Amino acid sequence: MSRARSLLAVAILAGLSTGALAATQVIHQQGRAFSEESVTVKKGDALTFLNDDTIPHNIMSTSKGNEFNLGSQQPGASTDVTFKEAGDVAVICAIHPRMKMTVKVVD
Repeated sequence: MSRARSLLAVAILAGLSTGALAATQVIHQQGRAFSEESVTVKKGDALTFLNDDTIPHNIMSTSKGNEFNLGSQQPGASTDVTFKEAGDVAVICAIHPRMKMTVKVVD
């Protein structure tokens, strides 16, 4: 194998392993609670909000730079949310006020 082919193979493998590390974290909703009280993500990363509860939830945030509102998310539904700005993001369920979590977004 030539040196150029060897370097190409290493570059491809490095790229594949980097992609595997960038997997989206899943936040479960069950028993009117989030599976995590707080998580840390890098700016530009996403979280998947999965409703594995038996009732609908409305996950949202009004934190500046990371505002979102998923609307009525039915049981079994999942939605990805990408966090664009660094800082602490307060996430709640608009239907169930006890459902709260914090997403720490870092550069």
